Amino acid sequence: MTTLVDTNVLIDVFHTPNDFTDWSVTRLAEARTEGVLVINPLIYAEMAAGYATSNELEAALAPTLFRREFLPWEAAFAAGHAFLQYRRAGGDKRSPLPDFYIGAHAMVRGHRLMTRDSARYRAYFPLLSIISPETHPL
Repeated sequence: MTTLVDTNVLIDVFHTPNDFTDWSVTRLAEARTEGVLVINPLIYAEMAAGYATSNELEAALAPTLFRREFLPWEAAFAAGHAFLQYRRAGGDKRSPLPDFYIGAHAMVRGHRLMTRDSARYRAYFPLLSIISPETHPL
C-alpha cells in the first residue's frame, strides 16, 4: 500500500512539536510497515520553507524514507476540475491550491493520502482513501 504524505503531517514530525506530533509519528510508522511513503514536488517545496539549506531538507526527506514522484499529467487535469468546483462554490483563490494537486496525485495513482486536513480532500476527492485523525485516531 502506497501512502502520499501531506505536508502538515511532515511538519508535525520534523518541526516544533504540537498536539498532532504523536499522531503523525505513529501513523507514519504504521504506513511505512504497510508500504511506501511518497512525496511530490509540491510537498517538497512546502517543506523547504522550514529549512535553511537544501542539505538539511534532503536529510529530513531522504529518498530512502520517502519515494519521490512527479505530478502525473492526469492529476493536473483532476486538480483543474477540483479548482473549477471550488470556484463555482464561491472560493476566492485565483489559481489551483496545492491541496488540489496533492489530492489529485493520490487519486490518479491509487495512493492513500495521510493528512490532518481531510475536509478539503473529502470535498473535492470523495473517493480518495484518507488517513486522518478523524479516520484513524490514536
